[in-house]
Amino acid sequence: MPKYKFDVSYTNEGVNGLLQVGGSHREQAVRELLSSVGGELESFYYAFGGDDAYIIAELPDEVAAGAVSLRISAAGTAAVKTTVLIEPSTMDEIVKRGVDYSPARPS
Repeated sequence: MPKYKFDVSYTNEGVNGLLQVGGSHREQAVRELLSSVGGELESFYYAFGGDDAYIIAELPDEVAAGAVSLRISAAGTAAVKTTVLIEPSTMDEIVKRGVDYSPARPS
């Protein structure tokens, strides 16, 4: 299954909710959300800095990843940035794939 990274930044409301229920509760909520679309949680970490949490998940496809991202964002308690993760063997296939491309160059 493809892997996705979700960079999560809590809103003030989200931080207040986290203060009430704790970190493990939110991890379980994410685990259940991912499971509901056929996915699995690989890792969940809180962080200091620009983002408050990093989640790595295996999901069946980009539709599932989009649904997860939209559902979290729609709740209004966090902003989410979703990144597709590419395994080294997939990158091997990518670099071997031939493509026709003409770069723009000044004359």
